[in-house]
Parts: sequence; C-alpha cells; structure tokens
Amino acid sequence: MNPNRKAFLDTIAFSEGVREGQHPLTVWDGYDVIVTSVDGPETFITFAAHPFAPEFPGNGGYPRPSRQINSKGLTSNAAGRYQFMLKDWAHYKAQLNLADFGPVSQDLWAIQLIRERGALPLIDGGQFALAVQRCSNLWASLPGAGYGQHENHMDRLQVAYTEAGGTVA
Repeated sequence: MNPNRKAFLDTIAFSEGVREGQHPLTVWDGYDVIVTSVDGPETFITFAAHPFAPEFPGNGGYPRPSRQINSKGLTSNAAGRYQFMLKDWAHYKAQLNLADFGPVSQDLWAIQLIRERGALPLIDGGQFALAVQRCSNLWASLPGAGYGQHENHMDRLQVAYTEAGGTVA
C-alpha cells in the first residue's frame, strides 16, 4: 500500500483511540475494538462479520443492541479499527465484496470511504490537512467533524501521520 495511505489509515485509528498502546484490550491494533461505552472497553475475537450484525456468531440472528457511550444516553454500534457503523455494513460488504470484517476488509472499506470523499489524491500528494478536512464528517474524532464528541487537533494528527511514515507536501 502507498506509504501515505497506510499512514493516513494509522492516523485515523490513532484519532479514534483504538491503536495498540491506546486501547487497553486490543490485540489486533484496533481491528478488534468495539466502541467504548459507559461500561468500559470491549473487543471481539472473530472477524466473521460486523460484531453488531445479526450474522455475527453469538448474535442469534438479531442485531446486538448498541452500546451507551455517554451519560446522556447516546448510543453507538461502531466497531473495528475505523469504528464502522452497522448501518453501513451490508452496503459496503456487497459493494466491495468483503469476505468478512477482518483487517483487510476494514482497510478496503476505509479506503473506499476516503475515495468517495475525493481525498485519495490529496493523501497521495501529501496534502494531509486537506485530506483530513475532506474526511472529517466520516470520523467523529477528526477536527471539524461536528458530532459533539472529542475532536483531535490537526497538529497532533499530523505528528501521528508523519510518525507513521506519511509525508506532507
């Protein structure tokens, strides 16, 4: 994979707080993380499907209930390295012919989302800040997302990006 693209994916995972060394339970560098709730952190152990999907082993054919993520009752079913929502799973599974919810599938899905925002050429060209702006509505932790959750500062993300091997033009 293009080094800038890999670094951008690593930066999203960093921003979402799921990377190894950030998340207390991950053993797959964030690919196994379920959104942290008021009940604490959680991971999953099989990549058969999105962990909130009805077809996920142990869900009994029904979607797993979303987790409460704050004291105001906000819930989420985000999962994986890029904290994908269940509502998008069936669409991208079919569109990208994803075999499962494993690391390769999660990376392909994230790249597709970035492609849809027109940010891949920006990433490839080292225009990091513009790429983040184009993708900010995808991940609540990116600056300018506007979801009312913690947003990271661009300068800190750029440091994470360059530490991950990305270059800035």
